[in-house]
Amino acid sequence: MSDDFQRKLQNELDSFKKVQKELQKAIQTRQQLDGQLNENEIVIQELNLLPSDGKVFKSVGPVLIKTELVEAKVNVKKRMDYITKELKRVDDLIASLEKKQDAHRESLQKLQHQFQQAQVKAALHA
Repeated sequence: MSDDFQRKLQNELDSFKKVQKELQKAIQTRQQLDGQLNENEIVIQELNLLPSDGKVFKSVGPVLIKTELVEAKVNVKKRMDYITKELKRVDDLIASLEKKQDAHRESLQKLQHQFQQAQVKAALHA
């Protein structure tokens, strides 16, 4: 009986740890995306400061290529839209993982309580 409880407890603990790792990874991804979005917001602010005939260069590998200001703004805005969509997706994932984590935590607490009750009963009957 106690082996069964311990096995259930261990399985639940393993599942909890797995969800924790996934959650940490998702949080890291969100932080990276947030940083990228902030960088792109700064870039668009800088591009907006340029006169319409301002020169913009795009880095492609080791080479700088001249790009039209309008094209550069469009590209940065597209990138920001993509990052914003990814942030939404990752936020949804984080919320889902947090719910899973809470469910595993609750289950762990119940199993631990049941295990402790079983130990007390076994001690009283021994």
